[in-house]
This record gives sequence, structure tokens and C-alpha cells, in this order.
Amino acid sequence: MTFVVTDNCIKCKYMDCVEVCPVDCFYEGKNMLVIHPDECIDCGVCEPECPAEAIFADTEPGLDKWLTLNAEYAEIWPNITVKREPPPDAAAFDGTPDKLDTYFSPEPGHGDDAGDPAPPSNRQDEVAP
Repeated sequence: MTFVVTDNCIKCKYMDCVEVCPVDCFYEGKNMLVIHPDECIDCGVCEPECPAEAIFADTEPGLDKWLTLNAEYAEIWPNITVKREPPPDAAAFDGTPDKLDTYFSPEPGHGDDAGDPAPPSNRQDEVAP
């Protein structure tokens, strides 16, 4: 058994869940998160942390397509372990129906590299200000 991220995460992308995951099995797309089913240890700590109530045990009926989607994109999207701010319009999309067909993006997110400063330059010819 594993947990899966479903429709209501799309365009909400709250990241409360990633901070509590003991095995770092969340992966970030442009506008949603997914759980890698082979990495999830079924601890369930992420489910109550999701403000959008978008995380469910895969044993609940009707979640086969979400298990498939989570597995597919967890293989290609970057890992995310650090909570960042949700999109500014997240609350407006919370509860919007049919988000998969309307808003889902297959594009990857930034993962834990988002917002990291550029590495320092090693160029010897640069002059310090």
C-alpha cells in the first residue's frame, strides 16, 4: 500500500506534506506534487498535513489512475523535501472540480533546488567590488 496525491493538489501545491515525510518520497511538478509509490512506507503522516485534502491511501476506491500518475511522474520530476510557499492563487483553486483535465501540467517543478543562490564563481580574473 502507498499514499497518492490526487486532483485537488493541482494548482494548490501546498507543501506541508513534504516536511513530515520520513522517507522523502515526494516529487514536484510545475503545479502539483506526487508520491513515489515504491518509496512510500505507508506511514500516513502526510495525509493529515495536506490543507487541500488531496492525499489518500491507494486502497480507497477509484484511485487507480492517480496511482499510475504518481508513479509515472515521480520517476521524472525532481525530489522535494523542503516546504516552500504555495502558489499565490492556491486558495482560489482549492476545491475546483476536474483540475486534471483542465490545469494539470506534465512539466517538472524545481524540487529542492528552487531558490538556491547561484554557486560562487571560481574565476580568478573577477575583481571584487
